[in-house]
Amino acid sequence: METFAIVSDELVLPSGIDGFGYLIIEDGKFGGVSVTKPEGMEVLDRRGCWVAPGFVDTHIHGFAGCDVMDCKPESIHTITRELAQRGTTSWLATTLTADVETTARACESVAKAVTEQDADPTFVGTRTQGIFLEGPFFTEEHKGAQNPKYLIDPDIDVLHGWQNAADGLICKSALAPERAGAAKYVAAATREGVTCAIGHSSATYGQAAMAVLAGAHVVVHTFNGMADMGHRDPGIVGCAMTSQGVYAELICDGKHVDPVACEALVRSKGWEHVVLVTDCLSCGGLPDGSYFIGELPIELRGGAAYLKGAGNLAGSTLTLVQAVQNVVSWGIVTAEQAIRMASEIPARSCGLYDRCGAILPGRDADLVVLDSELGLVETYVGGKRVSS
Repeated sequence: METFAIVSDELVLPSGIDGFGYLIIEDGKFGGVSVTKPEGMEVLDRRGCWVAPGFVDTHIHGFAGCDVMDCKPESIHTITRELAQRGTTSWLATTLTADVETTARACESVAKAVTEQDADPTFVGTRTQGIFLEGPFFTEEHKGAQNPKYLIDPDIDVLHGWQNAADGLICKSALAPERAGAAKYVAAATREGVTCAIGHSSATYGQAAMAVLAGAHVVVHTFNGMADMGHRDPGIVGCAMTSQGVYAELICDGKHVDPVACEALVRSKGWEHVVLVTDCLSCGGLPDGSYFIGELPIELRGGAAYLKGAGNLAGSTLTLVQAVQNVVSWGIVTAEQAIRMASEIPARSCGLYDRCGAILPGRDADLVVLDSELGLVETYVGGKRVSS
């Protein structure tokens, strides 16, 4: 593989923004940063642009007509190719609530896709860093677009079965804290290295806090799939805002959460613990129309998906590039903070920061180049430019 350098006056490094430097890429890995032009290698001039870590989406179901729940490696290949063209260089393949057997098949298909991609040196696409189980341990009142006929209590033995099918790729699991056995499940899964998340739940503040004490430290798409925060019943939202060390996911498409509520969450937690996610469905990148999320029919209109009949939001068609642009244009955070909320912070929230989310020597050279308006210019995965 070739060695080259990218010169920029806005390098987003773990230590902060480097005002000017040459980022060296060596055989698909990040090298050092030099203030002088390196000799004997091609230099790509990206002055006037941001050069930042590739974005990390820890909650996304699909894209371009393909879904993790298709249970097909081919769908994972399509999703990862398409996401890489949109600035996302790492993702967690996210399931939906289904029966135990179907979820196992979905996990198996993700694992098979990863094996196939690793064996193909010509494949360039978003890296599958793991699997996020969004369900089926939820409650019906706040099920959202999760199919209620498959909801069950948390069961560590069921998780073990899925983990075997996934070849160990499951790294995040969501549940409603009020379900029977929730705290026991959280403690056991956390010991096994699986990040536990709270969501699609009617839990009180006390119930949510008990899950946090057991080890849960992520809140799934905060404000969505849970009761509104009340001054006498703060619920999960109150727990998310006040619990130290807890990361709060946030869908910043302007439809799932009002920008004022987004700002309130960021102010209460600090941007360092707010994770930009898309919760994008298989209809991401497709025109308005009728589609499905699992077995449930949805209507895509104006960039958001709604359950047919019920009318409630089912998910988004957001990209992380758009989310970054939104939180900056809304005046909530700086450009640097927004970039980190879509790269470093998601990686930290799920224990992935040792492999993605930062430009560090020896790491895979996964990066994005953004223009002055934070629009995507180009993406690199393993030092290879992703063609669009």
